[in-house]
Amino acid sequence: MKIAVLRETAPGERRVAATPETVKKFVALGAEVAVEQGAGLSASYDDAGYESAGAKLAARAAVLKGADIVLGIQGPDPAELKDAAKGAWIVAGLNPFGERARVDAYAAAGVEALAMEFMPRITRAQSMDILSSQANLAGYKAVLDAAAEYGRAFPMMMTAAGTVSAAKCFVMGVGVAGLQAIATARRLGAQVSATDVRSATKEQIQSLGAKPIFVENVAGIEGEGSGGYATEMSEEYQKAQAELVSGHIAKQDIVITTALIPGRPAPRLISDAQIATMRPGSVIVDLAVESGGNVEGAVAGEVVERHGVKIVGHKNMASRLASDASALFARNLYNFLSTFWDKEAGKPVLDEEIGDAVRLTRDGQVVNARLLG
Repeated sequence: MKIAVLRETAPGERRVAATPETVKKFVALGAEVAVEQGAGLSASYDDAGYESAGAKLAARAAVLKGADIVLGIQGPDPAELKDAAKGAWIVAGLNPFGERARVDAYAAAGVEALAMEFMPRITRAQSMDILSSQANLAGYKAVLDAAAEYGRAFPMMMTAAGTVSAAKCFVMGVGVAGLQAIATARRLGAQVSATDVRSATKEQIQSLGAKPIFVENVAGIEGEGSGGYATEMSEEYQKAQAELVSGHIAKQDIVITTALIPGRPAPRLISDAQIATMRPGSVIVDLAVESGGNVEGAVAGEVVERHGVKIVGHKNMASRLASDASALFARNLYNFLSTFWDKEAGKPVLDEEIGDAVRLTRDGQVVNARLLG
């Protein structure tokens, strides 16, 4: 069983899909691990570390030749897989909705593409969930980026020259990224508030010491979709939320938006008119910018200014913490494969529940129900 680890080629991608820690564990399972030379350098993992862990270092073509499993962050070009083993597994974040043409190409190449972002959100798969592990770091980094762009201090400071007021930070969307953003902003000393369409998050917000901002008296709207994700809301709720949020945003120094709906464009949370009500020097960080953006005027990969407000649209936020993000992502992949490792077969054998959820292609066909529905 040969496992291949490639250097990522997507622009701005600094993470790597295996670390010396996980390579050592795969070798202990009986796998041969081949790592492309320089694969981990941008994430602060040198070749010597991989060799010490038991990996074989080689050029890209040699790493792929005969590979049974190819590990990736974003997945390799299907055209590169001609020398991989027949039916080889591609285990990576594959963006199935946004990169459908690539999924079709994987099918045509005869490989079995396994999309880690389709991992079901069930208890036994928590350790395999790349979305959660990467979102956690993204929420943390969003606050640090906001602090870097913000021209004032976060905490209240009482000095002989006078008092500096604490920054007011508003987090919109209280999933994994939002919760980490709340916790980080609180640690930096900001006054933090947060909102979400899912009423169940109110207690989570309060448990972190932040103030929940929720629409009241709109009955029967919980916002809870399958797998813990938010769903699109009714027009009534959207109108009530917009009115509540507009008044609150005008008083904020920092706003961090994290709202995503799987398979659909990110919902618009902040309009240009709302941005205009914020005081000059305020900062908005849009973590959904790559999916269309929560903020009107946000530009993927750029920091832009509108009405004196900076809108931060960095892409691939987790990659901005490449070493830690790689370590967590690599553990997610190892946890996934090792859980299903069959010692007699010398390879992983997936069960139906998780296998059917993550498998995109098999035997030359696209087979995932979420892509066929």
